[in-house]
Amino acid sequence: MGEDLETAKTLAIRAGAILLEHYSRPGVRWKERGNPVTEADRTASAFLVRELKHTFPNDGILSEEEPDDAGRLSRSRVWIVDPLDGTMEFIQHLDEFAVMIGLSYDGTANLGVIYQPTMQKLYYGTSGAGTFLTENRTTRLLRVSPESDPSAMAIALSRSHHTPDVDAIQRELGIHKTISSGSIGLKAGLICEGRAHLYVHTSRNTSQWDTCAPDVILREAGGCMTDLLNAPLRYNEPEVRNLHGVIASNGAVHERIARTAQCVVA
Repeated sequence: MGEDLETAKTLAIRAGAILLEHYSRPGVRWKERGNPVTEADRTASAFLVRELKHTFPNDGILSEEEPDDAGRLSRSRVWIVDPLDGTMEFIQHLDEFAVMIGLSYDGTANLGVIYQPTMQKLYYGTSGAGTFLTENRTTRLLRVSPESDPSAMAIALSRSHHTPDVDAIQRELGIHKTISSGSIGLKAGLICEGRAHLYVHTSRNTSQWDTCAPDVILREAGGCMTDLLNAPLRYNEPEVRNLHGVIASNGAVHERIARTAQCVVA
């Protein structure tokens, strides 16, 4: 796992540099309404896929910006990549975007790297080895907050994809404090740092590349990521979308969050 992690960290930083090269001129086009893609996405994706194929020729790869290769379904190890998580924020010149590289092993998130290039923040974790943040040339072990009182918790909200369902869940739980951010990975990072305590996405509009890296990073920091049914997320599935939404939390009241979310979206 050491070579896997060091390679993923290096590639995430190099892909982050590619994103910054395009930051002033993102080159936007639209896949569909509300779903932009930039030249930065495409260039960073091509780089990551090429390097991962070269370094790990026997592994499968699933990247948001590349055609899906069904051959990945027969592989035990599959790299799951989002070259630019937080595209809307990137376009708007907000710093809430990240490169995310995950590795699933037999359908479970096993390794994750999240890199925020504007801040040079690198989150990373591997199964059984903890989660770390490298920032300002210092690396520290991360643990989620143990807070279990919803009235003292902060919910991380999506800046670009916020929905009334999430407002209703927040009210039902009695949570008052909010933090808005773009990238799902960076919202998971806020939970790992103890600055937020939960994040909820109720629609089916996230995919495996949005959650693979954050899943293991949050889990290794003591938190939890499931769907709204409180079932673990599975990776390298034929259906790339997370059809039952996503809940990320510090784990203290995760079941209560799931029950509340189910009632709200029923």
